[in-house]
Amino acid sequence: MTALHGIDVAAELRQVEAHWTPRVVGQVNDQYVKVAKLLGELVWHAHEAEDEMFLVVSGRLRIQLPDDQEVVLTPGQFYVVPRGVQHNPVADEEVEIVLIETVTTRHTGEVFVEGTVPVEQQVAGFR
Repeated sequence: MTALHGIDVAAELRQVEAHWTPRVVGQVNDQYVKVAKLLGELVWHAHEAEDEMFLVVSGRLRIQLPDDQEVVLTPGQFYVVPRGVQHNPVADEEVEIVLIETVTTRHTGEVFVEGTVPVEQQVAGFR
């Protein structure tokens, strides 16, 4: 019989070596649970068919939204970016997060930049 255990989010985050490189650490139905470290900003993008949830573990995350709106998250807070909404995550200092995204969610939507990480790379090592 396989031993049962919980996922240690802090330990999973310690394994993240590069900023803006999500790692899949779990799956609930058709949703991936990911951990990531952020620093600086990624790129304005949207996910046309999927919502995206950001949960801050440590640090302070700003999520820029259209019309000069912004959501500021601190540890223990989360925000769901609705599908189709342009957004740009910004971390003025290192931020550790948990993401919950549909398994089909592309890292930067239809925008491809140097830091875009394919889902296949995010899943590497999971299971």
